[in-house]
Amino acid sequence: MFYFIFILFLKLFTIFELKAEITIKRLIELDNPWSIAFIDKNNLLLTEKKGKIKLFNIDKNEIKNLLHNLNIYNKGQGGLLDIIYKDQNIWVSYAENLKKSLSRTSVAFSKLNNHKLVFKNIFESYPPINSGQHFGARLAFNGNYLFASLGDRGQGMISQDATKHPGSIIRIFLDGRIPTDNPGLINKNNWLPEIYQIGVRNPQGLEVSPFNNEVYITNHGAMGGDFFGKVYHNGNYGWKILGWGGKNYIGTKIGPKWKKGFDKPIYYWTPSIGISSFVIYKGNEFPELNGLAIIGSLKYKNLYLLNFANMSRTPQLKIFIKEKLGRIRDIEVHPNNGKIYIVSEKYLWVIEKKIRN
Repeated sequence: MFYFIFILFLKLFTIFELKAEITIKRLIELDNPWSIAFIDKNNLLLTEKKGKIKLFNIDKNEIKNLLHNLNIYNKGQGGLLDIIYKDQNIWVSYAENLKKSLSRTSVAFSKLNNHKLVFKNIFESYPPINSGQHFGARLAFNGNYLFASLGDRGQGMISQDATKHPGSIIRIFLDGRIPTDNPGLINKNNWLPEIYQIGVRNPQGLEVSPFNNEVYITNHGAMGGDFFGKVYHNGNYGWKILGWGGKNYIGTKIGPKWKKGFDKPIYYWTPSIGISSFVIYKGNEFPELNGLAIIGSLKYKNLYLLNFANMSRTPQLKIFIKEKLGRIRDIEVHPNNGKIYIVSEKYLWVIEKKIRN
């Protein structure tokens, strides 16, 4: 078995006073991977944007394709997106190809089958839109709930229109049923019933903290205005009234950074780092990282550490790994040993402590 390996000697500054040697191994080459999900200690699922679902065995370094019935819209930022696993079941988010150049962000469910996955949609965003931009779309479990992040499809102020799904965070049950305490069913009569929060642009990360069970997102802004924040019931992050400190790509300002009446992010990046996915670390491999958010960057190709647990203090941000992995798309922690697995634009990587002889 061949690995591409390099070793970094890190001092992780003021977040924790510790020197650590880590090994970064390049495991397999992939074609524009988007997401990974462990099904057990030896096997993980991967998605590639063009539409492939793969099953990778870590111990044997073997990979195979799983057939499926999804109708993928593979244009622009569309494609096969997130994948998550629980109890022999799989959920995916994807850009669904419709007639007349239209597409939508959909969430589908299938039983795990090593030969062919037969998916059925449990959520379909409304309305279908002719655009290849900003689909989102991360998924996260929180008990019996399934959260999904939906991008604004490049439509801007649609994020303030809760009669439409783009630019929102939705919450449904694992089978697609709608919780009766979602905002649209209790105090927001004009909100679509699946919507939990509005006002996001292109949320690329969505995770539930293993420490406090709260849901968090990373949101990709325009020229500046990336942020990390909490998901709020009945909330509104303000896009495109607010720009979170960023500008339009033509250089014009997008409203104020924040104002009263809108949810406030925990941490902003201005200028943008091209924020992608993240994970809140809990594991044995790097116990000094427990509770920190490990955040990926598409633009700068860095991994960042964000210490945000003590909200009475300003969150601390440090670069963990700089420009070694490519455009980082997804980050997951091994469920048993706590090693960190990452997919970038071409590869699957694992980060672990250096084994001393």
